[in-house]
Amino acid sequence: MTDIVHENLPCGIEYGVVHLPQRHVAAFQFRMLAGACTDPDDKLGLARLVTETLDKGTQRRSGRELWDAFDAIGASYHNGTGRESVTMTCTVLPEHFEHAVALYAEMLRTPTFPEDSFSVNVDLARQELIALQDDPQGLVDKLIGVPAYGPLLGRHPLGENETLDNISRDDLSAHWSRLFRAGRMLVAVAGPIDPDTVRDVLQGQFSGFGSEGQKGRDGFKAEFHAGTTHHDKDLEQEHIGICWPGVQATHDDFPVQQVMVGILAGGMSGRLFTEVREKQGLVYWVNAWHETPRGSGRVFLGASTTPDRCEKTYSTLLREVNRLAEGIEQDELERAITGIVASKETRGDSTRSRCSELASDLFFYGRPIPSEEKVAKVQAVTVDDICRYLSTYPRDKLCVMTLGPRPLTGSAEPLTEQAAGE
Repeated sequence: MTDIVHENLPCGIEYGVVHLPQRHVAAFQFRMLAGACTDPDDKLGLARLVTETLDKGTQRRSGRELWDAFDAIGASYHNGTGRESVTMTCTVLPEHFEHAVALYAEMLRTPTFPEDSFSVNVDLARQELIALQDDPQGLVDKLIGVPAYGPLLGRHPLGENETLDNISRDDLSAHWSRLFRAGRMLVAVAGPIDPDTVRDVLQGQFSGFGSEGQKGRDGFKAEFHAGTTHHDKDLEQEHIGICWPGVQATHDDFPVQQVMVGILAGGMSGRLFTEVREKQGLVYWVNAWHETPRGSGRVFLGASTTPDRCEKTYSTLLREVNRLAEGIEQDELERAITGIVASKETRGDSTRSRCSELASDLFFYGRPIPSEEKVAKVQAVTVDDICRYLSTYPRDKLCVMTLGPRPLTGSAEPLTEQAAGE
C-alpha cells in the first residue's frame, strides 16, 4: 500500500501527499476552486483570462523573469481553466521542490496583471474562438455544453466574444481578490518529498493568504435539457453529439459506467469502432466517453459521417448502446476491464499522473482513494451489473447536437424539451 498523507493546514489548504521515495522527480498540482462557473454572467471567460495572466508579472518579477526562474530549475509547468477549478501542475527535480512552490506562491499571492498582457490574452481568446469554428468536433463539444449541463456548468472557459468585450483589467484583479485564497486550494504532491517537508513548505508559503475558512467545496447544480438541435455549417462531414445523464464519480455505479463505456469505445475492439466504422463504414470517427463534474455525470457518443449517412449513423449509435442490454460476451467484458486497469497501471503510474489522480480524489471525494480500491471495483463489474445499469439509467431522454449541412429528420425527430435539475 502506497504511503498517502491527507491533512488540512491552518492556512486553509487541504493537501495530500503520495510518498514515492524511489522516484526521481516530484510533481505537484494546485487546484483553485475558481473555474468558469465562478464567472459573472456578463463576463464569461474571466476565470480563464485570470489564469492566463497570472504568470505575466508579480510584485517582484516581470513575466519574463518569472519564466526564467522556472527554467533555471528545470521545472515543467502548465496552468489550465476548467468548469469548476483552475489547475496549476508542475514537475520538478526533488531538490527544487521548495523553490518551485515558492514561485507559485509568488504568482498566486502577488500577481500584477499587466495591462498589455491582459490585452494580448483577450486577443488570443478571440483567436481561439475563431479557430474553434474550424474544429467541428471541438465546436460540437462547446455547443452541447449548455443543453447537457445547463447555463452554469455548461459554460465554455473561453467565454464568448460579446462577454469578452465586458472584461477589463480591473475585473481580473477583482476576481483574483475575491476567489484566490488558501481556503479554496487543494494541493496534491507525488514523489520522493517527505510529507513533513510538504506540510512545512505549504504552510510557510501560504500562511495569511486569505482569512476565510474552506470555501468552494460544494459542486454546482447541473441541468439536463433533452432535445435535438442543429447548427447549420458548410462542411463536408456531418458531426453528431449525443448525451444522456449518467452517474457521478463518487456513485457506486461509476465503475460499471466505466466498463460500459470501455465496451463501447475501448480501442479497436470497442463495439462502436467494430460495428459502426469497420463493418458498416458509416463514420470517419466515432467514440464514447463520460464526464463527471461534481455531483453529476453525463455519457456522450460522438461521430462524424457524411450528410447522407447521418440518419443511419444516429440510429446505429443508439442501437449499439441498447444492444448491450441484449447480451455481452464474457471476453468482451474482460477486454474492457483489462484496458481500464492497464491504462491505470501503465500511463497512470507516472509521478505526474499519480499527482493528478490524488488531486482528483481530493476534488471529488474529499479524501485520497487507494488505486488498489479503484482497480478492485472495476475488476468486480459483471455482465449483470451492466444490464442492471442500462435498466436503471434509461436513454429515454437525449440531448442531441448536429453540426453540418443537414439536420436530423424522420427517425431522429427532436424529443420533447425537458429540463431536469440534479
